Amino acid sequence: MRLSEFDYVLPTELIAQEPVKEREKSRLLVLHRESGRIEHRTFIDILEYLSPGDLAVFNDTRVTAARLRGRKKTGGVVEALILRRVDSSRWEALVKPGRRVHVGAKLFFGDELEADVVERTPDGGRILEMRPTDKAGELIEKLGETPLPPYITRPSRQSDKERYQTVYARANGSYAAPTAGLHFTPELIAELRRKGVGTAFITLHVGIGTFRPVRVENVLEHEMHSEFVEVGSEAAEAVSEAAGKIFVVGTTTARALESAACASTEGGSHSVDEFHGETDLFIKPGYSFRVVDRLVTNFHLPKSTLLILVSAFAGTDLIRRAYEEAVAQRYRFLSFGDAMLII
Repeated sequence: MRLSEFDYVLPTELIAQEPVKEREKSRLLVLHRESGRIEHRTFIDILEYLSPGDLAVFNDTRVTAARLRGRKKTGGVVEALILRRVDSSRWEALVKPGRRVHVGAKLFFGDELEADVVERTPDGGRILEMRPTDKAGELIEKLGETPLPPYITRPSRQSDKERYQTVYARANGSYAAPTAGLHFTPELIAELRRKGVGTAFITLHVGIGTFRPVRVENVLEHEMHSEFVEVGSEAAEAVSEAAGKIFVVGTTTARALESAACASTEGGSHSVDEFHGETDLFIKPGYSFRVVDRLVTNFHLPKSTLLILVSAFAGTDLIRRAYEEAVAQRYRFLSFGDAMLII
């Protein structure tokens, strides 16, 4: 299985730099796996593809990473991407320029927040001791910019703190948004429920590895990054007892549910146990899906693990044809882009 099988030409101008004004007004490409038929719709039309008894499953992770811009004691410019809180005073971060930020350095972010670099992490990050300790979280939220993906080249804005977040985000800890969920509004979710469609929420915290490229030509040699998953008892029960189809919103949700299914003691279709822990599950062509019946997803980068996952679900040739059609029809790609429904 060669990485080149998951490549395609993505014109730069199709990489969405801005979200659509109204979440549910993005475009929706509907891909039928059995017939290969492709439909071009608007995202709100997704209601037509769900029936009473179906279950829609969402990833409720919340983006809490923040980009801080500051300076070193020597006056040099520094940038810190805050990933997570380690304990009451220490935070894990990626810093730029990394080769010039050594253990022992002092960093200043505005006039209110400063940090000592106290440790280097195995993957090249830093542990920062923040001061004032009691207000560090509040100040990071105040001073930090939303860490948009690297292919969004414009500066981040205050409005991104709301728009690069799903409307149902709850569980703090993600580096990036589960972008398939960005198209949903509270009103659309309410319409699903009025139609008799169930809803369930799981958590997968999107890690920094999401944007790291696959560097091996033999896909089977790729080592998947590990991410935290929580499938609670309520969600597990809803999936296991669903009368209809399981509509999974996003590749992160698919990965979380399939991880829980792989750990299930039952092993039947839709059988999911409560699951809490890390997953490094790499879903690639040949994988047998146990939970996912329908998949809502955005359009992904060439040669990415996310594109490999959707190819596993729909078939490599069919996904290639759908992506060629999306490019020809000038769909908007990646995080702020349009959506695909695979049925």
